Amino acid sequence: MISVEEGTAPDADARDVARVLAGDPEAFAGIVGRWQGPLYQLAYRFSDEAGAAEEMAQDAFLKAYRALGHWRGDAAFSTWLFAIATNSYRSWLRRQRPKSLPIEAAEEQAEAPSADPAERRERQRWVRRAVDELPVHYREAVHLFYFHEMDLAAAAASLGVPEGTLKSQLHRARHLLERRLAPLLGAAGTKERVCPT
Repeated sequence: MISVEEGTAPDADARDVARVLAGDPEAFAGIVGRWQGPLYQLAYRFSDEAGAAEEMAQDAFLKAYRALGHWRGDAAFSTWLFAIATNSYRSWLRRQRPKSLPIEAAEEQAEAPSADPAERRERQRWVRRAVDELPVHYREAVHLFYFHEMDLAAAAASLGVPEGTLKSQLHRARHLLERRLAPLLGAAGTKERVCPT
């Protein structure tokens, strides 16, 4: 779920944007202070690397700063900011080589189910890798809706798609993940463990 510092007025973003546009670039620090955690978390979900996530979030803020004059104010500032960040992170992902999931390793994991915490972490890594290998539009939908816990409307707005399209993408992504991870997680109960709710 998107969260910002407690005690923040609902219109603080609008005030800071107006100040920046009026010639006070220092006011952008308020926006960064409120949104650096959520944008970093989203970037980390996309990249799975702390250093890369920091660079990605910084780049998203730079793009947002340059585009402040284009925010119309008819939607929440956070939706506009997350749309910029998501597009920036998409570009970053297109420049990266996809991670591979060796099928032999998945078969080995499937043979030794365990309730051990280390085993659960390993399975979570496999799920993460499987998500990273999804087609881009499915991967982005999963990242925003499940990992970043955005509601359907906010995730759809950030991705620039209708809510019905996002629902369809999430459904197809879950189906692909279930098929991909069935040998690893066991056919029974895969659905509940593939995507956190």
